[in-house]
Amino acid sequence: MSEATFELYVDRADEHRWRLVHDNGNVIADSGEGYASRQKARQGLRSVRENAPGADVVVVDE
Repeated sequence: MSEATFELYVDRADEHRWRLVHDNGNVIADSGEGYASRQKARQGLRSVRENAPGADVVVVDE
């Protein structure tokens, strides 16, 4: 069973966003941008779910 849930919500600027929230309440990831519609936010969420499950981890030195 998953330990995290995706949430779709409207922010203070009336833009649609998504966030991934762990069962303990911590935000693991978020959309990073607002979308004009819930549909576009949902598409962004789906893209992350479909395209990132096997993503490589790269350490970038600052």
